[in-house]
Amino acid sequence: MPEARTSTPRERYRTQVRAEIKEHAWEQVATAGASALSLNAIAKRMGMSGPALYRYFDGRDELITELIRDAYRSQADTFRAAAEAGADAAALAHALRAWALDDPQRYFLIHGTPVPGYHAPGDITEIAAETMAVIVDACAALPARDGGAFDTHLDTHRQWAGERSADPAALHRALSFWTRLHGVLSLELAGQFTGMGFDPALLFDAELKDLLGP
Repeated sequence: MPEARTSTPRERYRTQVRAEIKEHAWEQVATAGASALSLNAIAKRMGMSGPALYRYFDGRDELITELIRDAYRSQADTFRAAAEAGADAAALAHALRAWALDDPQRYFLIHGTPVPGYHAPGDITEIAAETMAVIVDACAALPARDGGAFDTHLDTHRQWAGERSADPAALHRALSFWTRLHGVLSLELAGQFTGMGFDPALLFDAELKDLLGP
């Protein structure tokens, strides 16, 4: 049986430097947003020249892709772990809120305003689809609802759900789950509820109850 390949010191150093670059990138994202990400500013923080940093990332877009990929992977892993632990749709919703509150800038990077001029590669969509697959499965386990016009539409417009065999009503509920809860979370994390005098957690619960009820 062949031995597992051991990374070389050079490879380990490269991995370490890339990780440090991403840490500085997250700091920039938190301060000024992803659109203001500057590899030269990161290089200066790390005591490197701009050209030296480009040995680790080809450019801004590759660095943004790494951050987005990490964020989507973290989100997908959170959902999958919750599902494997037996979480129902309500528990998945609370897992989403906990994940978002843990790192708002990570949340906004993938669910906020798109970075101008940036186009994500196809594998990003595949990772994002993992999360939606968990949601569709959870909504398919809920009691059926009477269908409407949009349910009929979804019966022939279900590419976004991949190979999930859920009925149109479950697909509708999954989309509502995604859009309504992200709406509440986005407003909460952006500080839009500040000063309004109510508890955003209770609003989230109320929306969830309305969404998942009969």
